[in-house]
Amino acid sequence: MLAGHTFLEWMAFLGFIFFMLFLDLGVFHKKVHKVSIKESLTWTGVWIALALAFNFYIYQRMGSQAGLEFLTGYIIEKSLSIDNIFVISLIFSYFKVASKNQHRVLFWGVLGALVFRIIFIFAGVALIQKFQWMIYVFGGFLIYTGVKMLQENETHIEIENNPVIKFAKKHFRITHHFEEEKFTTIHNGKRYMTPLFLVLIMIESTDIIFAVDSIPAILAVTPDPFIVFTSNVFAILGLRSLYFALNGLMEMFDYISYALSGILIFVGGKMIAGPFLHIPTSLSVVVIILMLGISVVASIYFPKKK
Repeated sequence: MLAGHTFLEWMAFLGFIFFMLFLDLGVFHKKVHKVSIKESLTWTGVWIALALAFNFYIYQRMGSQAGLEFLTGYIIEKSLSIDNIFVISLIFSYFKVASKNQHRVLFWGVLGALVFRIIFIFAGVALIQKFQWMIYVFGGFLIYTGVKMLQENETHIEIENNPVIKFAKKHFRITHHFEEEKFTTIHNGKRYMTPLFLVLIMIESTDIIFAVDSIPAILAVTPDPFIVFTSNVFAILGLRSLYFALNGLMEMFDYISYALSGILIFVGGKMIAGPFLHIPTSLSVVVIILMLGISVVASIYFPKKK
């Protein structure tokens, strides 16, 4: 048993996810091409439908409370992924990655993200179970992050000074030009990394940074690693298709960062107050959706002056 769930249950879920990823890259995206908005919206709908279907399974298998916890975790991760989409857009723009190669990078980036997320989740659950006071550390960190996000006017990432990029340039041979969709290539009998490899490790490293926020946020909702991991996975897998659909619309939502800050502060406060004050999961869902809805409406009707 793994935290109340059978080994077969974990393997069945992972098997299904890898099967869907195989269909995605090996069948539907076998030929490198630019992902259209129509295609991205279709895949976004598919992943949302699969997430809701799995949410129904959780509801039937574990009860209404677990079903609400999965839904809340899924919405939180989806919400926090909005900033991740913006950062991915900055990385692709900085490296001038061709549109047709972006899906391939995101695909392999997701595989790496799945590995890191499951490590972070089990580590976080183990820390909370062994050291109860870690709840307050995670909660305080989320509040701090939310307040810090409020004080920053825009998402900023210094790619050229990123330590991961500096390490890669120092320890690997890297070509000056892209080699189509390849991450590595051979010149004069020597293996070289291409700039697309730098893009991949950059996206992986930024996802780890975002996971530091999102994992504690979902652990504030439930300590069940199965629910935390599965809600995370569905949100991450939908992130790739959502990126192509929202990339051109991100600048429309001027106030979305305030909603994300509010969500982090809210779930951090919920985590700290948990031992003393019970906040129903259903109320958490309503609060999070309201924050997002208000920010979107405000962005549409009261846009900031450019």
